[in-house]
Amino acid sequence: MVRTPRLSPRFRSTTLFLLAIAVSSFGARASRASELYVGGSTVSITPNQPVPLAGQMRTRISQEARTEITATALAIETRDGDQVIDQAVMVSCDLAVIRGGLLDKVRERLQDEMPGFDLDKIFISATHTHTAPVVLEGNYHLPEEGIMFPREYFAYLLEQVSQAVKDAWNSRQPAQVGWGLGHAVVAYNRRSVYADGHAAMYGSTTVPEFRGIEGYEDHGVEVLFFWNPQDELIATAINVACPAQEVEGDSSIDADFWHPVRETLREKYGNELLVLGWIGAAGDQSPHLRFRKQAEDRMRELRGLTRLEEISARIVQAWETAYTGAKQEKHTNVPFIHQVHTFQLPRREVTRQEYDETKAVVAKMLQDPVQHRAMVWNRDVLDRYERQQAGTVEPFLAEVHTIRLGDVAIATNEFELFTQFGIQMKARCKALQTFVVQLAGAGTYIPTPQAAAGGGYSAVAASNEVGHEGGQVLTDETIAALNSLWPDN
Repeated sequence: MVRTPRLSPRFRSTTLFLLAIAVSSFGARASRASELYVGGSTVSITPNQPVPLAGQMRTRISQEARTEITATALAIETRDGDQVIDQAVMVSCDLAVIRGGLLDKVRERLQDEMPGFDLDKIFISATHTHTAPVVLEGNYHLPEEGIMFPREYFAYLLEQVSQAVKDAWNSRQPAQVGWGLGHAVVAYNRRSVYADGHAAMYGSTTVPEFRGIEGYEDHGVEVLFFWNPQDELIATAINVACPAQEVEGDSSIDADFWHPVRETLREKYGNELLVLGWIGAAGDQSPHLRFRKQAEDRMRELRGLTRLEEISARIVQAWETAYTGAKQEKHTNVPFIHQVHTFQLPRREVTRQEYDETKAVVAKMLQDPVQHRAMVWNRDVLDRYERQQAGTVEPFLAEVHTIRLGDVAIATNEFELFTQFGIQMKARCKALQTFVVQLAGAGTYIPTPQAAAGGGYSAVAASNEVGHEGGQVLTDETIAALNSLWPDN
């Protein structure tokens, strides 16, 4: 359902009546001549002190900043003369997830600073690097001094992201847009399936019981390009269905493969080029090799490349393939429609057996500070079961943005959505190309039915606030919302 105007930063109601009005107006709005305006900004979100790092069950404190981590904001507006047609500000952050109410707090902070802009039309997504700061208190057992605590880093992050949004919006200028498609082998399905039917993330592929890899991979690289009126490339958004996790276990601040991608493109196409990294539906994906590793490593080493350089080179080559075609079709007048929805998704139920087993695990972990993160992760299962028993469980309210930009569709979600759901969206959407942008939020996994049956991390109760049933609701609702933007197709 399409969201109503702002009621509060924490809750916004929805109504079918507004959806009917919006859908009936799509055809007129899409056909109206509209001039495109684009602005952008990139800011550092690199801490200047050691910080706890997100993404692992153990506590890690950063030893250095091996690369800068950044937030990049892209503002888009279309106008018919003096009349605004639609707007968006899209932010990509080198973070594991978007937590701590960051989006709502950015909207609150900018409420009086961006006149004429609908703050609901901001979305913020993460690249899912596991070498970025923790932003939420309480998840890790931390030293008492000598670090920047999550609350301190979050205050800095909020300031930087808010500034990037405002600067992007204030720098809007007439622009051209194009879109293209390339291919790069970056992602590998990370769930192994065994003879007895169970599955495991990163499970061994060399044991006799190994029977195969669980699911599909999406090697498409969807790309948007933006030029100024002088035909200078000013921004690009790159959508890869793989989390930025090649160096995920290290103890350094690192933007992972997005850093060499950005540096390579800026070296070739201008130091001021804005690069947004968007992660597609990739909850069951990883850049880690699953088999044939020795042969892969040999070929890479013979060519003198690190693993990050190999991944970056593949993405850049796919980007340049897309650019070769897209630069031949630059558009200034395009349909641009941005809808913000709140979808109600059923929550994954916790069984009594899962509750009993988890309760025993949590009791053991309470005695060991090293297990604090894993304990917190498991304890949520107990809390959810107790809410079920009390009858206080409510549907999960998911904020979803659906956008038409010319022939391209963009859809966000806040989860680590398994790739098959993204494939459904791309296959069933009427758009020429569909960009699925996940981790525009806190990022719990949504597995497929097959994964739920196989179990294992990413497909168990502690991993799934929303289960595969909710994943299908999310997928179907997103497709319907996207297809309503192409009423004549």
